[in-house]
Amino acid sequence: MKFIINSKDPKSNARAGVITTAHGEIETPIFMPVGTLGAVKALHIRDLKDDVKAQIILGNTYHLYLRPGTDVLEEAGGLHKFNGWSRPILTDSGGFQVFSLSHRRKINPEEGVWFQSHIDGSRHLFSPEKVMDIERSIGADIIMQFDECIPYPCEYDYAKKSTETTYKWLKRCIKRLDEKPPLYGYEQSLFPIVQGGVFRDLRAKSAEYVASAGCDGNAIGGVSVGEPTEKIYEITDYCCQILPEDKPRYLMGVGTPANILENIALGIDMFDCVMPTRNGRNGMIFTWDGILNMRNEKWKYDFTPIDAQSDLFADREYTRAYLRHLYVADEILGPMIGSIHNLHFYLDLVTTARKKILEGTFASWKNEIVPKISQRL
Repeated sequence: MKFIINSKDPKSNARAGVITTAHGEIETPIFMPVGTLGAVKALHIRDLKDDVKAQIILGNTYHLYLRPGTDVLEEAGGLHKFNGWSRPILTDSGGFQVFSLSHRRKINPEEGVWFQSHIDGSRHLFSPEKVMDIERSIGADIIMQFDECIPYPCEYDYAKKSTETTYKWLKRCIKRLDEKPPLYGYEQSLFPIVQGGVFRDLRAKSAEYVASAGCDGNAIGGVSVGEPTEKIYEITDYCCQILPEDKPRYLMGVGTPANILENIALGIDMFDCVMPTRNGRNGMIFTWDGILNMRNEKWKYDFTPIDAQSDLFADREYTRAYLRHLYVADEILGPMIGSIHNLHFYLDLVTTARKKILEGTFASWKNEIVPKISQRL
């Protein structure tokens, strides 16, 4: 993997770059649609390529391990061939998913994490070595280390112990990748993850440790588990000051359109979040003018396009009244339109942000646009 920075914004820490992988280039800043089980919910691959204009999507180690299983993925030749997506893929390590199974898991720093499947209750162990093996089987271009996601709030001593466990697991992940080469003829890039909760000294030590590992890119984790928005910005800003400038920085699980722009200004290059598709399925639509709840009565007789500023077919051809009808009637086309619209908007957002960085006007544009896209219509 290669990363070059094309331009830096003169009045913020935003930067525009290009990541080169075995499956193509990614122009940054970038938003990555979440395809947990190898599919972005309600969208075809063609939709992602032609309408959303996604450059990279995510898969999830935990979910793909349980279904369809690594044997199927290896027989297919990896996730790219299994789901037909020819562009880059990133896989999360499953650390967050295991964290979310708090009542069904047991952490042993030496072994890893024992957990029960949410599907059938069967018992499994995720160790750093096991997770690296699974990510080799999946074959993503960018793979995440196995880490422990720290809850919010939590005591300092727990956060310290957990962060130290993540250090040890990173060493084991790197060692395992050296022992087990890629399965499909191309290199995979490991991204370590900065943890440390909301504690500045733990975040500093973690960021320094991650930077010293010398991996192809770096991620900031544990910032979408309930912290106030201001705390997320504080943590991100501090970590970006420590993480190397010549490597891409990935902020995991964030967030709203405003969150994304504010964190681009702090120096983040890569984002993912389930919000655009989850909210889209539930009738919450993001636009350049603000946020629309399409289930509201106010749209019942609104026969204007869903989003007149958009170049997406569905936004121009369907009306707000019709989309509201689809949601209220529980017609499956409604969530499909909402999902593709929101992902198209998110990709348009980061593409426009990149253009503004290249022009040198990002900071002033961001300050002008954030209040507008955040208002509820």
